[in-house]
Amino acid sequence: MQLFGERGYDATTMNDVAEAAGVSPMTVYRHFPTKEDLVLVDQHGELIAERIAASSPGRPLVRRIGGALVEAAAALTGDGLSADRRFLLVRLQLMISTPALRAKHLDNQYALQQAIIDALDGDAADPDAAFQAQAAASACLAALHTALVRWAVDDGRSDLPRLVEKALAAVFGDDVVGRAR
Repeated sequence: MQLFGERGYDATTMNDVAEAAGVSPMTVYRHFPTKEDLVLVDQHGELIAERIAASSPGRPLVRRIGGALVEAAAALTGDGLSADRRFLLVRLQLMISTPALRAKHLDNQYALQQAIIDALDGDAADPDAAFQAQAAASACLAALHTALVRWAVDDGRSDLPRLVEKALAAVFGDDVVGRAR
């Protein structure tokens, strides 16, 4: 991320990354088949899915998903100076500014949507329930994306969990995450 942040996405090669990491280019390619994978490897789907799975199945879908997204945002950005927070910020800024990364981001969104649906433990045999889970996950992820873009444009100065709450409230109403702020 540091190389991409300093040199830009297009100017940084896989060989540059391998050299900076002190490994061979083949080692980098073994773990990251494309340069897009280096930037947008999904690291947070499991965190979100775990939080959804731990939520009460009796709560409405958007509250379960929304609450997990807010909690994950808080966990990822809790310490203002953390390496995870900086990594996330640089990654988002690259995604916003680099057209080649947007398609990979969309793939990641689909994978995250499926992780959310799986975590909801929906009844796949019930097409209506599956459709509702898919629609709720998709709408919540659209709100999350809006909050992430705002946070990245603000250079991480705003409170990401609060932005996620505001975006969810704009779509679903003020009490979607189960608390008024």
